[in-house]
Amino acid sequence: MATTGNLRKLSPELTSPVTYSMPVGDQQIKLNDLIGSNLQLNYLGEINCIHCGRKTSKSFQQGYCYPCFQTLAECDSCLIKPELCHYHEGTCREPKWGEEHCFQDHFVYLANTSGLKVGITRQTNVPTRWMDQGATQALPIYKVRDRLVSGQVEVLLKNHVADKTAWQRMLKNESEPLDLKLRRDQLNEQCSQQLTTLIEQLGDDAITFLFDEKVIEIDYPVLEYPTKVKSLNLDKTPEIAGKLMGIKGQYLILDTGVLNIRKFSGYKVSFIT
Repeated sequence: MATTGNLRKLSPELTSPVTYSMPVGDQQIKLNDLIGSNLQLNYLGEINCIHCGRKTSKSFQQGYCYPCFQTLAECDSCLIKPELCHYHEGTCREPKWGEEHCFQDHFVYLANTSGLKVGITRQTNVPTRWMDQGATQALPIYKVRDRLVSGQVEVLLKNHVADKTAWQRMLKNESEPLDLKLRRDQLNEQCSQQLTTLIEQLGDDAITFLFDEKVIEIDYPVLEYPTKVKSLNLDKTPEIAGKLMGIKGQYLILDTGVLNIRKFSGYKVSFIT
């Protein structure tokens, strides 16, 4: 059976294990049902921007054409480093977009991906953000009033905790379970003075400490994790085939290698099962 269309990022649902679907054009492929089966993904040589739909010879920032990459607020550098938000300077690329997406409650969280990491996400992206990263555990530790504040808090915390995931280790499932509440309390103590100073600058309503949140435990539909991680690339290998051994984060784990579906958003493919 073949399905043809443009790829989009995997859509996870928090079940045990996570339930994944993969958008291919207008179709939603239920991936969990295919674990243990052979599949093939053929890149058909066409990329369409995930925002405007125009054809592009190269994808920027996981699916955008160059004009969109240069003009959209969602592609600006402050989305990667929110502490660099420049809305207050009057230079936001799309002020309305910023008001709708950045000026809302955000969580600063701890997660166990390839080990302990700190991250931020909009409240509306919970728990999808954690599944996209391949986290096995996650715990919101602060609720803040907007994206800029979340970035300012993250800057303080990442002096003590990593803010990146080692994706190869995440895919090998090498991280041990962590006591995230204990780590939260340790961070609160380590950063107490800096956080107090930040609250004095921003106001009492800027940062809310979260002490009653539960740790979210996440498990993934994987038959076998790879011992060596070989990354597959549709640009270099337009025809990718193998047995689907599992899904974690945004990766298909095949017996021939791993494929980051989000990286190839907008690529037109034929998906064959």
